[in-house]
Amino acid sequence: MTAPLSTTTPTPTSSGDGTHPSAPRGPLGSLGPVGLVLAGGISVQFGGALAVTLMPRAGALGVVTLRLLAAAVVLLLVCRPRLRGHSRADWGTVVVFGVTMGAMNGLFYEAVARIPLGPAVTLEVLGPLALSVVASRRAINALWAGLALAGVFLLGGGGFGNLDPTGVGFALGAGTMWAAYIVFSARTGRRFPQADGLALAMAVAALLFLPLGIADAGSRLLNPTTVALGSAVALLSSVLPYTLELLALRRLPAPTFAILMSLEPAIAATAGFLVLGQSLTPTEAAAIALVIAATIGAVRTQTSRTKPGLRAPEA
Repeated sequence: MTAPLSTTTPTPTSSGDGTHPSAPRGPLGSLGPVGLVLAGGISVQFGGALAVTLMPRAGALGVVTLRLLAAAVVLLLVCRPRLRGHSRADWGTVVVFGVTMGAMNGLFYEAVARIPLGPAVTLEVLGPLALSVVASRRAINALWAGLALAGVFLLGGGGFGNLDPTGVGFALGAGTMWAAYIVFSARTGRRFPQADGLALAMAVAALLFLPLGIADAGSRLLNPTTVALGSAVALLSSVLPYTLELLALRRLPAPTFAILMSLEPAIAATAGFLVLGQSLTPTEAAAIALVIAATIGAVRTQTSRTKPGLRAPEA
């Protein structure tokens, strides 16, 4: 039986050295769960900017295949996950997590092949926002989700009527998979130590996507430059952000994490300005302000739920 979706902060318990038992040690641990999520968002958006330059070389499905394969190889070599000693439920969770990651990536890249990146990210974010409302037990979180939703719609230009319907469908499908990713990332993190479950799930996603990538890109996947760029995209868009988010979900409730994910369009706009020279309009700046306000509200709400007398995980 898989663990239920958590909507409350785990009660901190003391380990031998006084730290939270699930907290990552070293430099990552000093970031706190919110810092881990934000660092992951920055990494994935700059990785997305690099992926845009790769799509003409390998196509949408080819890029996804390279990204998943390279990420799987890196994670398996680094984590060297143990294959024995896991229950059937553990393996079932890993497989579903892998299918979810593959579908989320594939649907999103098919979306950006048909509609602009900004509206695609905005539509995708609706999945985590919906999760934050459905999973939350406090009405105030619906307010923060609504505020963030207004921001992402402003960032998308206030409407999507002129977009390709197929691209919109792919983006909404990616958002649904993103919400499922949040749920199964948390469950995988509770069932497997460190990033072992993530490494195994990434391998599942890569194996499932390999035939699609070969059919779409063929021998172009073997071009050395394409492989190098794909490996960089994998590091920035998969290895770093997925690992950081998995670690964060061990100490951060899924509803709060889902609202933090609404920062993605704002981070994307910043990456576009720094990497691609895209300036922000007043409407886009207002949208970013709304999303940031919603994020601050969500974090403050989460902090206020910590029981008196107990030290909350660092944020």
